[in-house]
Formats: sequence, structure tokens, C-alpha cells
Amino acid sequence: MHALTTAGLGFLLAVLWFDLMFDVQAIKHRNAKQLPRPVVESIATYYRRVTTDASPMGRLVVLAMLASIVGFVAQIAHQGPRWYLLVAFPIAVFPMALAGGRVVPMAVRLGTQRDTPAAQSRMARTILRDHLICAAMIATALVLQLAS
Repeated sequence: MHALTTAGLGFLLAVLWFDLMFDVQAIKHRNAKQLPRPVVESIATYYRRVTTDASPMGRLVVLAMLASIVGFVAQIAHQGPRWYLLVAFPIAVFPMALAGGRVVPMAVRLGTQRDTPAAQSRMARTILRDHLICAAMIATALVLQLAS
């Protein structure tokens, strides 16, 4: 189960890395009231491709999340409540919940480009922030998993 958990977390970190390659365009304009239109269009086009146009491939991300959770639960059941598992598990689950509850729905909406430019800028910045949080937490859980 260690390998299942590690593979799932590694896959999720790779997905976050690809998302961040587009999200980081917003950093250069962090002091601007609104992101420049080409930046928003680039980010929105990416999210339309990966959330809507690539369907059902997004289910692989859900599968990786479930594999990680199942792996953690199986490890805890088999090894007992080791400190690193009890720390890594919630650190991994929080970004999964954040992604499912806020990031993905917001990315789908941003991909439609139907909102005002100001609203699209806010969504792009929120997605960037959330992805940075998710990447840090998944990386931490992965390090704990690998160190165990």
C-alpha cells in the first residue's frame, strides 16, 4: 500500500505542477487591479482544455486521489497509527477536498470565460493561491510518505 499511496501523491503533484505552469502567469501582475486579458485568456484556455475538452480524462485525478486515500487507510490499518501516517493523511486529504470543492468548479467556470474580466482575474488568482497551497501540502505528505 505504500507504493499505491506514493504513486497517487506523486501523480497529484505532477498534475499540480502542470497547472501551476499556467497559473504563475498571474504572479507578475499581482499588484495590478486586474490581470491583463492575454494572461486571463491563456489561463482560462488551459482550464477549458483540461477540465471540459479533455473529459473524461479528469477522472484520472479523482482516481489518484482515491488511490492515495485507500493507500493511507490500508497503511494505518496494517501498520497501526504511526505518527507520520497520522500527520501525512490529513495533510494530503485537505488539498484533495479543496480541489474538489473549490478549485475544479472554479477552473471549469473560468474556462467558460463568461464572467466579467474582473471576476475572471479573481478566479485565476484564487486558483493560483489554492494550487500553491495544494502543491505544498501534497509535497509535504509525499515527503513524509517517502521518509517512512
